[in-house]
Amino acid sequence: MVLVENIRNVALVSQSNTGKSSLVASLLTHAKAIQKISKKEESHLISDFTQEEKERNFTHTIKMFNFSYDKFSFNLIDTPGYPDFIGEVISALAAVDGVIFVLDATGNIEVQTEQIWHMVQEKSLPHLVFVNKMDREEADFTKVLKELEEKLNKQFVLVQMPQSDGGILKEGVDLISEPEAIPSEMLEYREKLVESVAETDDSLVEKYLEVGKLTLDEIKKGLKIGVKQGTFSPVVCGSTYADIGIDYLVKFLIDFFPTPIEKKVLDKDGKLVDIIDIKDSLAQVFKVTSELHLGDVVLFRVFSGRFSASSLVYNVSRDLEEKFGQKIQIVKGHTKDEVDSVGPGEIAGIAKLKATKVSDTLSNSRGTVVLKSLEFPSPNTSVAVVPKESKDEEKLSFALDRLVREDPTLRIGFNKEFSEMVLSGMGELHLGTVSKRLASRFGVHVEFKEPRIPYRETIKGIAKVQGKYKRQTGGHGQYADVWIEVEPLHRGKGFEFVDKIVGGKIPSKFIPSVEKGVREALSKGITTGYPLTDIRVSLYDGSFHEVDSSDIAFQIAGSMALRDAVQQAKPIIIEPVMETEITLPEEHVGDVTGDINSRRGRIINIEPKGHSRVIKAHVPLGELHRYASTLKSITQGRGTFQMKFACYEETPSHIAKKISEESAHKPH
Repeated sequence: MVLVENIRNVALVSQSNTGKSSLVASLLTHAKAIQKISKKEESHLISDFTQEEKERNFTHTIKMFNFSYDKFSFNLIDTPGYPDFIGEVISALAAVDGVIFVLDATGNIEVQTEQIWHMVQEKSLPHLVFVNKMDREEADFTKVLKELEEKLNKQFVLVQMPQSDGGILKEGVDLISEPEAIPSEMLEYREKLVESVAETDDSLVEKYLEVGKLTLDEIKKGLKIGVKQGTFSPVVCGSTYADIGIDYLVKFLIDFFPTPIEKKVLDKDGKLVDIIDIKDSLAQVFKVTSELHLGDVVLFRVFSGRFSASSLVYNVSRDLEEKFGQKIQIVKGHTKDEVDSVGPGEIAGIAKLKATKVSDTLSNSRGTVVLKSLEFPSPNTSVAVVPKESKDEEKLSFALDRLVREDPTLRIGFNKEFSEMVLSGMGELHLGTVSKRLASRFGVHVEFKEPRIPYRETIKGIAKVQGKYKRQTGGHGQYADVWIEVEPLHRGKGFEFVDKIVGGKIPSKFIPSVEKGVREALSKGITTGYPLTDIRVSLYDGSFHEVDSSDIAFQIAGSMALRDAVQQAKPIIIEPVMETEITLPEEHVGDVTGDINSRRGRIINIEPKGHSRVIKAHVPLGELHRYASTLKSITQGRGTFQMKFACYEETPSHIAKKISEESAHKPH
C-alpha cells in the first residue's frame, strides 16, 4: 500500500508538437517502467497507441500511466494538444494535483497553451514549465522565457538552465545549488530565484534582507511554498531526444510538487471540501472509456477513504447504488494491473458501473458531499451523420451513444423536422476522429453531410380572413365556417391561440378542432415548408350547421383560414443566430472581424484575455458551416471558438428568396 504523501498525480499539457508524449516515454524509461526505446522518433507511440492515433500521429484522448520511482508512485496523464480535444484536458485537470506545461524551445506559445494556462490558474493548480527540445540547433531559451512573461502574465522563476558546449546541449545546471557550483554567467538567475522564494515567507524575507542570502534548505522551503501557492511558476529545461533533464524533472516533482491531500476540492456549490477530515470515502469520475471485452470503464480519483472491488458504492450525484466489478484497474498505458482496493490520492478504473457518468461523485455513504461537476465547452461544429449502408442505422445509434458517454464534448441528437441524426463536436478534426472510431471499433462506416438549417416562418403584419369548408356528397355533408385574426408576437414567444367566440356562434366542442387545424398548418409552414412561429391566432367569429358540422370540417376550415391569413400578413423567413465567442491572438483580430462581417455577423464586443483577445459576436447559423476550419486558416491554427443559440432574426430578402427556391425542391 503506497503512502498518500508519496503519490504524485501530474498532467502534461500544452499545444501540439511540443513533445508531451515523448516526455512520457522518457519518464517511464528513467523509472525503468519500460525498456529504453531504440528509435527516439517512435517514443510518442508509448502514448499514441490507438489505431487512429498511429494513423494521424497525434494524441486524441488522455492516457494514464502509473509507475514507481524509488518509493514514490506516479500517476501521469498525457493530454492532447489540439484545441478540438480540450475536453480531454478538462478531464485530466480534475484528476491531478499538479501540471507540467511542456513547451518547444524552437517554437512559439500558441492559443491552446494560453487557454490551458488560464484553466490551470482558475483551478489554482501547482505547475511548472518544462522547456523541451533544447538540443535543437534553433532552440532559443531566452526567447521562450520572454514569451512566457509576455503572453502568460506571470512571474516565472528559473530553477534550472541549459548549458551548451560548442552549440550542443550538455546538461541542465541546477540553480538550487551553492553559488560555487554554478557558472558565473548564471549567478544572476540564481539570485532572482533566491529573491522570489524569499518573498513566500515572512521569516525568509527577514533573513534575506538581513543577511542577503538563504541556505539551500531555506531556498527549498520557499520554493515548495511558492509552487503550492502558485506565487510563481518554476521553469526547468531539457530534451527528451537527447535524454537530458528527465531525472531532474522527476526529482523536482518529488521534492516540490504537492501531495494529494493538498488538492483544493470543491463541492457542487463551489465551497472547499476538507478532504483530510471527511469520514466518508469520496471519489469523482473524470473519464469514461470503452473497452471491447469489458464495456465501459470508469476512471476515478479517490480523495478520501478506500474503495474495494466487488463492493457496493453510492453514486451520490444520481442518488443510486452501483456495484464495483471484481477487480480495480491501475492503468499503465495500454496495460493494467489489478488490485483489490484503492485509497486517498490514487487514480484507478472500474468496470460494470451501469449508470455512472463523467463528473459523478462516488462514496460509501448516501449522505456525503456532492463534488462540483466538470464544466465542458459546448460543441461548435455539427454534421448530419448517414451510415453508408442502411442496415447499420441501429448499430450507428448504439455506437454514437457509447462515444458520447466517453466524450462530454460530443453531442448527438435527432432532428425530427428533417429526419437527420446530427453529431456535434469541437471541430472537424474532432469529428473526423469520431468517424475513424466508428469504423475501427464498431464496424460502422458513415458519411458526414451539412446539416439542414432550421429556418422558421413568421409574419410582420395583421390580417383577418374567413375559412369556410362546405362539401355535399349525398347524405350528411361537411360544413364549417371560421373567422380568424393573425398578428405577430415578439420573437421567441412561439404560438398563442385565443378563443374570442361569444354567443355560441361556434359550439365549444368544435373550438379545439379549429386550434388543431391551425396548429397542423403552422407545423407545415406556408411559403417554404418550415414551421410557422411567433404568431397569435384569434378565433372571433363563424357559423355551423346542426347536421353537417364535424370535428374534421372545423380542422380543415381552421387550416384554410390560417393559410390565407398568413399570405396576407406579410410572411417572412427568420433564421437561427448564434452567439459566438472567438479566442485568438491580438494580431489576427482585424482579419477575423472582417470575416465575421462578411458572414453577416454583428460584433458585440472585443475583450482582452491575457495576450489574446476574445471576440463576441452574433452570426447566422447558416454562415457558420466549417467555420472552425476557416478560423484556423485565418489565425494559423491559433484561434478557437464556441457558440450557442442566441435568437431568431429576420433573413435578408435575397437570402430568403434563395431559401424559398431551395425549399421548393426538398421534401419536408
